[in-house]
Amino acid sequence: MKLDVNVLRYLSKDDFRVLTAVEMGMRNHEIVPSELVERIACLKHGGTYKVLKNLLKYKLLHHDASKYDGFRLTYLGYDFLAIKTLVNRGIFTGVGRQIGVGKESDIFEVAQEDGTILAMKLHRLGRTSFRAVKSKRDYLRHRSSFSWLYLSRLAALKEFAFMKALEEHDFPVPKAIDCNRHCVIMSLVQGYPMVQVKQLQNPETIFEKIIGIVVRLAEHGLIHCDFNEFNIMIDDEEKITMIDFPQMVSVSHRNAQMYFDRDIECIFKFFRKRFNMIFHEDKGESDETEVDENSRPSFYDITKDANALDRDLEASGFTRKEQNDLDKFIEGGVEKSEGSDEDDESDDEEQTCDSHEEENVDELKSLQLQEKEQKSSDGVEAEVKLDDTEKGENSEDKDDAESDEKEEEDDPELVKQLGKQRRRAMAAARGGRKSQSSRNTYKDKGGRSQNSKIHSNMSGGW
Repeated sequence: MKLDVNVLRYLSKDDFRVLTAVEMGMRNHEIVPSELVERIACLKHGGTYKVLKNLLKYKLLHHDASKYDGFRLTYLGYDFLAIKTLVNRGIFTGVGRQIGVGKESDIFEVAQEDGTILAMKLHRLGRTSFRAVKSKRDYLRHRSSFSWLYLSRLAALKEFAFMKALEEHDFPVPKAIDCNRHCVIMSLVQGYPMVQVKQLQNPETIFEKIIGIVVRLAEHGLIHCDFNEFNIMIDDEEKITMIDFPQMVSVSHRNAQMYFDRDIECIFKFFRKRFNMIFHEDKGESDETEVDENSRPSFYDITKDANALDRDLEASGFTRKEQNDLDKFIEGGVEKSEGSDEDDESDDEEQTCDSHEEENVDELKSLQLQEKEQKSSDGVEAEVKLDDTEKGENSEDKDDAESDEKEEEDDPELVKQLGKQRRRAMAAARGGRKSQSSRNTYKDKGGRSQNSKIHSNMSGGW
C-alpha cells in the first residue's frame, strides 16, 4: 500500500483517538467490535461512527462484518500512528521519497528540522512475497496465533536493539536514532548496494573486510544469516556498511554452522562471479574444483568473546536457562578436577562427623537409660510411700473403731440410749417420708390405670 503522507493534514485528534482505540482493541481481538471501539475512544460528543467512516475512506481501517461488526488496522493506519508519535517527539518533521523496497520492509527518507536527512524503515511482514514468517523467523517463539502488525513491531524492536549494540562495538552499521511500533529511524547511508556495483578498485581488500566482518560477528556470538550483496552498502570511497539485522541468531543456535557457512559462501560466490576472483583452487584431472581449506574461515576455528552480544540481546537460539545449566556443570567439573586433596579432606570430615554422631547417639542412649532408672526408682519409692500412708490410715481407723467398741462394751447405759435414738430416728423417717412408686403401680390387674377408670365412670354418668 502506497504511503500518502498528505492525508495526515486532514486527520484530527478524534481520528487519531479512534485509531489508537482500534490499536488497543487489537491486543486481544483480531477484529475489534464497534461497541468496544466506542467505549475505548470515549469521545466527548459521540460521533465515533462518523470518525470510523472517515478513516475507512482513507483506508486506514478495514471493516469486517463476516462474524460481527468490527474493524482492524491496516498497515497505512499503523504507519500514521508511528509517524505521528515520532513527529511529536521531534525526531523528524517531514517524509520524503521512497528509497528502498524489500520483501519485509519499505524505506523512506525523512528530514529533520535542521535539514538532516535520515532513513525511516517501515517493517511490513505478511506480504504475499514473504508469508512464511513463522517457519523462517523466530518472532513468534512459543506463540500459536499472531498478527502481522505485531510481528512487524517485534522485528523493528529486534533490529533496533541489534543496531544499537553493534554500533557500540564499532561495527560498520547505521546509527540507530529511534524506534516506535514497526518503524525504525536510522542514519542514512551514503552509498549503494553491493549488488549494483560493477567495478572495484581493490576487490581483494573489500573481500577481506567483508569476511572479517562475518568472522568478527561470530566472535561476538552473532551470525547475520542474510549476509549477501543486497545487505552490504558501499560508498565512493569503498567504505563498507552492513544493514538488515532482524534475522540475526546466536552462535549457540542449532543451525549456527549452516548459517555461518551460507553467509561465507554467498560472499565467495558473488566475488567469484562479479569480479572474477580465484580463491586458491587446485584443479585436478577432473573438471571439478576443490577449494583449499585455508582459503575460507571455519566455524569451529572461531573463538567466542567473553563479552558476547547474544547474552545481552537474547539472540535467537540462545536461552538463559541452558547457559546457566551449562555454567553450573562446568563450575562443578572444575572444582572436582582441581583438587583430589579436597576430596580426601571431605572424606575425613565425613568420617569425623560420623564418629561424633555415634558418640552423641551413645550419650543420648545413656541419658535415656538414666532417666528410665530414675523414673522407675521414683515410682517404687512413691508406691512404697503410698502403701505406708494407706497402712497408717487403715491402722488409725481400726484403732478408733476398736476404742469405740471397747467404750460401748464398758457402758451398758450408753448402749441402751443409742439404741433408743436409732429406733426413734428410723420411725420418724418412716412416718415423714412418702412412698415413691413407679407409674406401673397406678395400673390395675387388667392393665388399665386409675385415670382411665375415672374417665370411664364420668362418661357413663353423662
